[in-house]
Amino acid sequence: MNEKLMEIQESALKALKSAADLGALDEVRVRFLGKKGEITAVLRTMGQLPPEERPSFGQAANQVRSFIEDEIRTASQEMERKKMELRLSSEAIDVTIPGKAPEFGHAHPLSKVTDEVKDIFIGMGFTVAEGPEVELSDYDFTRLNIPEGHTVREWTDTFYITEDERVHLRCQTSPVQIRVMEKQQPPIRVISPGRVYRKDEVDATHSPMFHQMEGLVVDKGITMGDLKGTLNALVHKLYGDDLKTRFRPHHFPFTEPSCEMDVQCFVCKGKGCRVCKGEGWVEVLGAGMVHPKVLEGCGIDPREYSGFAFGLGLDRLTMLRYDINDLRLLFENDQRFISQF
Repeated sequence: MNEKLMEIQESALKALKSAADLGALDEVRVRFLGKKGEITAVLRTMGQLPPEERPSFGQAANQVRSFIEDEIRTASQEMERKKMELRLSSEAIDVTIPGKAPEFGHAHPLSKVTDEVKDIFIGMGFTVAEGPEVELSDYDFTRLNIPEGHTVREWTDTFYITEDERVHLRCQTSPVQIRVMEKQQPPIRVISPGRVYRKDEVDATHSPMFHQMEGLVVDKGITMGDLKGTLNALVHKLYGDDLKTRFRPHHFPFTEPSCEMDVQCFVCKGKGCRVCKGEGWVEVLGAGMVHPKVLEGCGIDPREYSGFAFGLGLDRLTMLRYDINDLRLLFENDQRFISQF
């Protein structure tokens, strides 16, 4: 019977040497040490031995079992070690290989121009005010002297959110001026940058979503000359003293008198092209003296105070600043375009 145990031990050693991985090693364990393994099968024959031989045989069988367990454990540890060595060698980092330089982002051209314009106005004593993009019609229209029935309040021009036309995406940042005036008495000098929304068709100079910066000055003795001087100072600071500007009479419900300011087309230099639609000029903002009704509606006495307001298109200023001939390039996120800045 002891000879059978030695045969099992030798057979187990041969099987361990041929085991190529942990899976094969587990098969060896089951074959020799499992419930239906060869050691268990031999132990079941102990009943055939004389009673005096059974203790020595059981001891010998346990020794063989322990031997095989130790050999399996040693083989398993060796396989784990070799596996780790292989992994370390395959994942080793060669510190002599040149590294890949990380790509750093940068400010979008629109953001750069916005920050530059902010700095210019802050240098002139303005402060920055912000308001909600989802606005009440009372602030965006009614309190700006735009009555119900006005064309700008139609569904074809405005992105309404509620059917009663009380809430919509703001068409301008002018409501911020109302919010400032109802909380602050003159002197007031604020700019209000932000996104605005109108149902415009997309082309080289129009988009249903664009960026505005409106400004408001209210104080004693403010005139149209202050307005023109402020806006010319802005444009010349941005583009140089050689850039030509012009002011045209216009009408806005919230200013009286009103005007529009154009700059000479930066593409054709006034000759006429698709960007300026053949006119040689590009409109950049609307402006005017704050309407007395608007001041009065905010609790400011128009007999004592006057003011001017303006709203400039930051997208068009950006186009002018970087000689960009299509507004859509600012919103398409094409890296070939953005990386130039």
